Amino acid sequence: MGCLLLGCFHGLRPDIWLTDQTNEPSGSRIVSPSSKSADDPLSNVLDVLGARVTRLTRLEAAGRWALSFPVIDRLKFVALLRGTAWMVRPGHAPSPMRAGDVCLIGRTDYGIASDPTLPPRDGQQYFGDAGADAVRLGGDEVVSVGGTVTFDGDAARFLLNMLPDFMVVPGDAPGSDVVSTLLHLLSVEVARPGLGHGIVCTRLADVLLVEAIRAHAAQVGPAATGWLGALNDPRIGRALAAFHADLAQPWTVAGLAGVAGMSRAAFSADFTRRLGQPPMAYLRAWRLSVAHAALSRGTAPVADVAVSVGYASQSAFGQAFRRAYGTAPRRGTRE
Repeated sequence: MGCLLLGCFHGLRPDIWLTDQTNEPSGSRIVSPSSKSADDPLSNVLDVLGARVTRLTRLEAAGRWALSFPVIDRLKFVALLRGTAWMVRPGHAPSPMRAGDVCLIGRTDYGIASDPTLPPRDGQQYFGDAGADAVRLGGDEVVSVGGTVTFDGDAARFLLNMLPDFMVVPGDAPGSDVVSTLLHLLSVEVARPGLGHGIVCTRLADVLLVEAIRAHAAQVGPAATGWLGALNDPRIGRALAAFHADLAQPWTVAGLAGVAGMSRAAFSADFTRRLGQPPMAYLRAWRLSVAHAALSRGTAPVADVAVSVGYASQSAFGQAFRRAYGTAPRRGTRE
């Protein structure tokens, strides 16, 4: 995962806290995925695509309150450190949250409230780009922290396409013991800021994100459809791990089926049922996502990036990239 260098919460005012933000330093990253960069597909995706929490926020509230937030093309999380609240989505039943619970949010509008029937205020007025990183609404009966995850280039698209739009990880769910430990450490750090406060908070948030996704994957189990269920499946997961570990390999459906120990037809059908797309479509989307992220960093020539993601020729890579992103591949490519 990338370095996390945005501060947490200091400089108290009666109703609103503001924090300074600093730009994360530039640094080198591996251009192509390999077993050296990650040993499983989830680590591979988060690491190679440069996932990092670039903003960490805090909400304290008491009484009757409700905030709503619009959909953004980023992954977010909300973790409850104290009290109880409700997560609200249009067209869905409200989800109760207790201290220790974490909610992962993809492409969906959402709200957080003391009472899901209350008309919400616009949360962007408090936490927008020009808003605060820490807000108090009356008191501190409820304390939550939120994080916004960004990626290199257009890489968020791949992960958001793979994950559900809304995932709640209960604090007492199997596999969430590490999440509970991280939330405790984060709560202690938030309550008593000192030297290195900002970097500690963001490092903890970094690990919290991964552990929450892992805990949710443990909840859904290997039989579930979707990317996380497929990763847990002993056969499909083995094929995904092999592909993510060696992206430059000229993979075929038959080759991946062999890794999975399945016939070509059975593997293709099961893969498509679980992930909603055929194996080669998944491979192409991941290869181009890695390439887009690498080019956005501007550290490698286009030809090298093409080879690293499994394209035998730069022209074939250029055509595939142009179909996916509407522009020719070049260094410094951005969203």
